[in-house]
Amino acid sequence: MRGTTVPPGTPCLPPRNGEPPMHRLETCDGMPFEMGTFDALGPLSHAPFPHRHTFHEIVYVTHGTGTHVVDMARWDLEPPHLCVIVPGQVHHWENVTDLDGLVLLFTDDFLVDHPADRDLLHKLSERPWLTLDPQAHQRMMPLLDEMHEEFKERTESVLRALLHVIVTRAGRLTEAAGPSPVRANAVAQKFMKLTAHTELWTVREYAEQIGVTPGYLTDVIRNATGRTPSQLIRETRIREAKRLLIRTDLTVRQISQRIGFTDSAYFCRFFRRETGDSPGDFREKHHDWPHQSIVNEKPAT
Repeated sequence: MRGTTVPPGTPCLPPRNGEPPMHRLETCDGMPFEMGTFDALGPLSHAPFPHRHTFHEIVYVTHGTGTHVVDMARWDLEPPHLCVIVPGQVHHWENVTDLDGLVLLFTDDFLVDHPADRDLLHKLSERPWLTLDPQAHQRMMPLLDEMHEEFKERTESVLRALLHVIVTRAGRLTEAAGPSPVRANAVAQKFMKLTAHTELWTVREYAEQIGVTPGYLTDVIRNATGRTPSQLIRETRIREAKRLLIRTDLTVRQISQRIGFTDSAYFCRFFRRETGDSPGDFREKHHDWPHQSIVNEKPAT
């Protein structure tokens, strides 16, 4: 991405179409990497307003209270935490006090020795907030301290190598940790309640309503039910479509719109694939009072 690294003091890119502002990485010597404490990096390292980056950010919180919001998912501070934010994600901090820790900022260019780390960072960003146990913290903190010391020497090759180790270990910690049982149970219960009484039809819409990321929601529901949110949402759509076909006089077009389809023809294909019947055939099999034809329905004008 062009313009990801800029001299200190360069104004932020102005927001477009109501989107949050886009921040670029400010560096003194052009090296696409910056690191420091929250205090050293300044107020933008814990900005209270929603914003995006053209660069990656790894946050390691060792102290403080408040809330970190990433893509509308809210994470309360109970350090130590590790957080990964990738370019384009929206985040901000709320009601933060006594915040301490280290922040790593770098562009894709800094991953030149280990390009696969980019995919791992994006995977980590789907579940960006990780609470470390004492043993994991004891392993991660010396590595970050060593990197902080190396940053003073500005030895780019060493910094790239240490970053690769940190990203790799973060990936292992995420796989080992899984969702918090208490939080996961609350998320799963809220998801199941929404599927019973909702007009949300995508995983992202459910995730935003609950206040988690789509990746986190998928992990929680798969662990709780053995199935994905997409599968359960699809079943909810079919169940609602059947109810509307049997109990209402709505046309296929109106029903398809009710359950989130903009194309009634696509809805018909979806319904047949899931049930083996067209909506018209299903209604005729289960409806025992006269109806206007939904097979020869005229397009709305």
